[in-house]
This record gives sequence, C-alpha cells and structure tokens, in this order.
Amino acid sequence: MIEQTKLEKLRKDLDIKYVDFKFVDLPGQWQHFTVPYHELTQKVIEKGIGFDGSSIRGFQGIEESDMMLIPDPNSAFIDIFSEPTTLSIICSVAHPGTLEQYSRDPRGVACRAEKFLKSSGVATDSYWGPELEGFAFSSLSFNQGLNFASYNIDSEAGIWNSGKEEQNLAYRPRHKEGYFPTPPLDKFQNWRNKVVDRLEQAGIIVERQHHEVATAGQFEIDFKYGKLLETADKVLLYKHILKNTAKEDGLVVTFMPKPLFGDNGSGMHTHQSLWNSETPLFYEEKGEPFHLSKTARSYIAGLLAHAPTLMAFCAPTTNSYKRLVPGFEAPVNLCYSARNRSAAIRIPTYDASPAAIRLEFRPPDPSCNPYLAFSAMLMAGIDGIQRGLDPGIPLNKNTYELNDEERAAVPTVPGSLDESLKALEKDHEFLLKGGVFTRDLIGTWIKYCREKAQRVLLRPNPAEFMEYSDV
Repeated sequence: MIEQTKLEKLRKDLDIKYVDFKFVDLPGQWQHFTVPYHELTQKVIEKGIGFDGSSIRGFQGIEESDMMLIPDPNSAFIDIFSEPTTLSIICSVAHPGTLEQYSRDPRGVACRAEKFLKSSGVATDSYWGPELEGFAFSSLSFNQGLNFASYNIDSEAGIWNSGKEEQNLAYRPRHKEGYFPTPPLDKFQNWRNKVVDRLEQAGIIVERQHHEVATAGQFEIDFKYGKLLETADKVLLYKHILKNTAKEDGLVVTFMPKPLFGDNGSGMHTHQSLWNSETPLFYEEKGEPFHLSKTARSYIAGLLAHAPTLMAFCAPTTNSYKRLVPGFEAPVNLCYSARNRSAAIRIPTYDASPAAIRLEFRPPDPSCNPYLAFSAMLMAGIDGIQRGLDPGIPLNKNTYELNDEERAAVPTVPGSLDESLKALEKDHEFLLKGGVFTRDLIGTWIKYCREKAQRVLLRPNPAEFMEYSDV
C-alpha cells in the first residue's frame, strides 16, 4: 500500500496516466470508475469525488442519489490489469456536503468496528487471517427461462473427464482426494504460482498455496493476517487478481460456496485475535484449555452465542447452505476444540507461542462481504467479553460421529439462509453498539438477501424433475 505523500513521486516514477476509484457495494463486490491522473487533486483526496449512488446495489434511491467517494491513499496500488499504467485507490462512501460516513457503506462499517473496539477498552486492535477457497474451471455456463434451467461446469482437471475417448492424459483428482497431490495430478501448480507472484506485487504477502480437497482445480491461497479494514480490502484485491488472471489464461474463477454436487465446497475459515498494541490478549500461560485467556474464551462464547445471526453475513447466499451439511468437512456444529476441523471454532495448535494463539471460525464462506462479516464477528466477540460469557468445555470428538444423545446436545448453524435472516431479525442489538451497524443497514441487508433468495427458490430445478416429474 502507498502513503499519500508518495503519490506524486509514484506518478513520475511509473508514468501513471489514470486513477481508478474502487469501492464496495452492499453484497461485497468492487465497483469503480476511472479519471485521468491530473484529476487526483488535493481537494479530491481530502473532500472526495462525486458519483451516482442510486445505481449501486443496496445504496441510495434515485431521489437522493448524489454521494461522495473518499479515497484512502494508503490503499493505493498499481492495477496491472489496466492499461496504460493505472493507480487504483480504494474509497469509502460519504454524504455530500457534510462528508458524514454513509451507514450502508460496508467499508464504513469496518472503520466503525475498529473504532468501537478501541473505545470499548477491550483491545486496541483485532487481527484477521481469512483462508479463501475457490475453483478455477475451464468453463462455467448457465441459463434459465420460463420453461428451462441449466448450468454446465467443465474442467480439464475434473474427474468426470476421465472417460474422454480422445487423447486422454488422465491425472485428475478423484472426488474428495484433491488435497496436496503433486503434479501432474495437480494441474494448477504453475497457475497458482503465477497468481502468488501477482498478489505479492500488489502488496499481499502470501503464506502458502495448494490444491484443495475437491476435484477440478479447487484451490486455497492464504495470505498474511492483518488488521480488520486492511484485511477486508485485501480480500477484494485478492479476488480481483485471481479472477482477472484466470480470464487471461482461459479459466474462470468462482468463489461460489458449492458449485459441485457431491464434492467439497469452498469455505473462508477466518483466524482472529485481539491485541493491546504489542500484547496478545488471547494467550495465558496457564489458561485452560489450550493456553486460552479468559478474554479469548469469552470471545469464543460470543461467536457461538450469536452464530445463527452471524451466518446471515458470513454465509449470505442460498448456495452457502448446500456447503454447510455434514460429510464434506463443513463446520456445522457450534462448539469449539483444538485441532478439530469438524467444530465451528478450532484452536490451531501448530505454535503455542503467545503471539500465535488465535481462534479459527470455520463456517464463513467466500461469498460473504468481508467488511460486514469481519465486523459482525468482532462485535459478537466483544459482546461475549463484555457479558463475561463462557463457552464451556471443548468438544474434542469428531462431531460427525456423535451418537444421537451427544448430537442433540450440540447446536448447529442454521440450515438455510432464511433461518439465518430470521436469526438476524431477532438478535442484532449487539451489532448496533457504537453505531457500527445501523437498523437501516440491517433492514436493507435482510430485504436484499430475501429478494435474491426468493428468485432462486421460486424456480423449479432439474433435481425436482428427477424426483417428481412422474407424480
């Protein structure tokens, strides 16, 4: 990321021609427009630049459409996919005149969440490390109408192509056997390395990359943790780089949670911890269990207590709940444990040093808006700390193999988006603290998600014809 004072020097050194202003809509996708570099004046940096907010999903009505983008110079990066040389700057959204933060701007929510954390006295900083999974397909087509609906996925690495009659070089991961194979079974090693190079050029420090469990090129590329706002920014930049690199190479990347029936879906396991400046707050030498401090335990309890509500932001699509079913490494059981990937919250045990103690909340998926999801998780954790909640004892069993009595004692995540949205309607007071979320934003989010879900649920799908067409 580039500091404001370096912008002019950067322009001269790199011969920058354009500035691209990026901002995030309510569902969580970047929007943008571009101006010649000479339009990036000191006034624009300080007072913003206007745009029409009425055409942005989840934003303003046409009768109050004028809005302002406030650029964050520290977020600036060179966008290698734009020609000639273009500087991209991530922006927050504000009202014209007053420049008051716009309550429905997801980036503004993240800013307010960080401020609330500090004002609460709980901690000065929160750190976030999301693990985004996705698929790189050779082809992804879909269509629907009054009397038809279809989709078709193809991948040179898909096990379904093992029977092709033309020259067939095989080497395709079987269902659920795609984790860590070497080339030639892993056909995407070099492509992921190319992506890593581009991520690092853009200032995202990558920790590892590998093929994930599913067939057909499922991937995971992990980057170094950071504070809430900067990490949410990097999630959007990460997606931008992967999608555009894929397009260059004749591939299509999707972060849809469950594109393949009968194989693993894509999650976004999210590591998180609290700090006071240089002091980690989740560690206690004699803390039980797993060196967890009381602060960490109460944070965990807050996540578990509010998990149904959190899923409205962390798993916000109807497709999310096709991933959240037992049997596909999906963390549906609301309990915590160490080393246990069947629990909703895992305490990693690779490193027991104070700085490494953290929790991993596993239900989120990469279809979420990271600004809203991270902020909601943080608010749930803070609520758990402020109320002194306790998560009880950890569950160190494979939760998919519990007997009926044990299973009945463990709550689960909601089974549908509608259930999650109903939970959000009933349980959202903790999100309103400090004005982080507003009732207007929550109401808009629920309406938007319900309308999109209704469009999906009203349509017959091919599986229904398979089951019911002969009645």
